[in-house]
Amino acid sequence: MRQSAVDSGCKPEDFLADDNKIVISRPNQCARKYLDLPFLCDLTSYGVNIVASISEELTEIVSSYINLFKVEHCFETPNLHWLMNRLQPLNINVCFMAEYFLPDADAIKIPVTCPYEIRVLMPKDFSRLYSPLWGNALCEKRKELDVIAVGAYDNGNLIALAGGSADCDSMWQIGLDVLPLYRRQGVATAITRRLANEIINRGKVPFYCSAWSNIKSVRNALKSGFKPAWVQLTCKRTREIDALNQ
Repeated sequence: MRQSAVDSGCKPEDFLADDNKIVISRPNQCARKYLDLPFLCDLTSYGVNIVASISEELTEIVSSYINLFKVEHCFETPNLHWLMNRLQPLNINVCFMAEYFLPDADAIKIPVTCPYEIRVLMPKDFSRLYSPLWGNALCEKRKELDVIAVGAYDNGNLIALAGGSADCDSMWQIGLDVLPLYRRQGVATAITRRLANEIINRGKVPFYCSAWSNIKSVRNALKSGFKPAWVQLTCKRTREIDALNQ
């Protein structure tokens, strides 16, 4: 919540308030590196209320929206259409929707094994692995943030990779790729949990992000010792959304 408060431009306790909060988004160099601040419209909920970090032009629309519908319904259709219909004349629309997970302090410590060799990798070890094959575990656009990884090997061949990205000072995000032939064998869970513990041992908090429609990813988060923590919805200019869809 402290990091979300930095990202949203509010106070940590705002996420536990009885009422929804509206704040004007501002740039912050301590925010998660992949966030594009200031937000036009970003809704964050830890399950109690909604903190909306927005541009001033959207104050009336967003305030009406988050106070019209239940918290959980503001992140799903059909209620989302109410917001989208009012944003579209401004050339703004919903872009990103995700669920975030944090480790269960007890469950994450229980080791998980798999039938393959597991190695902890540092940047020099995975510097040649930047390719679409490992595009979730490693981010070529932000190589400098990739600080640690855990790989699984079958007879010396890399078959799965979990990468840790230092997206902010206190929290590192986990990304994951498993080759198709090695899925549903417990490999993803083993390397995710191992990486989470490596991150914790370095004094950082691991976090995991998934679209709620990505069932296999959500299942891996749960099996690896993570629990749902917060949800986030971000709106962008339609030209930016169009560019992402090219």
